[in-house]
Amino acid sequence: MADATMPDLEPHGGEEHTQSIGSRLNWLRAGVLGANDGIVSTAGIVIGVAAATTNRGAILTAGVAGLAAGAMSMASGEYVSVSTQRDTEQALLAKERRELHEMPDEELAELTAIYEGKGLSAELAREVAVQLTHHDALGAHAEAELGIDPNELTNPWHAAWASMISFTCGALLPLLAILITPVTARVPVTAVAVVVALSLTGWASAALGDAPRWPAVVRNILGGLVAMGVTYAVGRLVGPHV
Repeated sequence: MADATMPDLEPHGGEEHTQSIGSRLNWLRAGVLGANDGIVSTAGIVIGVAAATTNRGAILTAGVAGLAAGAMSMASGEYVSVSTQRDTEQALLAKERRELHEMPDEELAELTAIYEGKGLSAELAREVAVQLTHHDALGAHAEAELGIDPNELTNPWHAAWASMISFTCGALLPLLAILITPVTARVPVTAVAVVVALSLTGWASAALGDAPRWPAVVRNILGGLVAMGVTYAVGRLVGPHV
């Protein structure tokens, strides 16, 4: 009878595959957002400078400087942020290990209560907690109590490199668009290229999150147009006085 009522507690390949896909989707979303930042910030810089001067060297210098600064800022920001998250996760896991060692009965009762709260009967919740604790006590408690997988902690270096690379790829589009276009068409051609790119990143970010596509695309485009409009206005206003 116990075999008929007990859930299968062993990990399934399908579940591991789903977790792996979820992890990859998180990185893909981060990459799309990094590329989006690179597109918008670099477009704003080069369009602002182009509004102030037609000097290709000045535009190139400003664009490359903005690309480098933005990529390093994204990388360092992600590294610091994810390192802090990882430190917190490790501290919580260390605390959980200590509690499992010092008060195993209390921890077992806590895990049982968690599964009771999810709808299992008291008897079944106790049996689930016992089996999970026997199989992997830290993993069971970390997942149920903290929402942490001890084997899947965030990696700050991965986050830093992903952000740097995606930002750089996004930033190259407006920079190249404005440099290879004739002077009279620089701003409109770059703006069109940015709108197309933002449409793609907005669509991709929504698709990866299984969210409505068009609202994300419209928000992305409007944000980019506002950023370019503001920096263009600043360039036109400040440029003649420099």
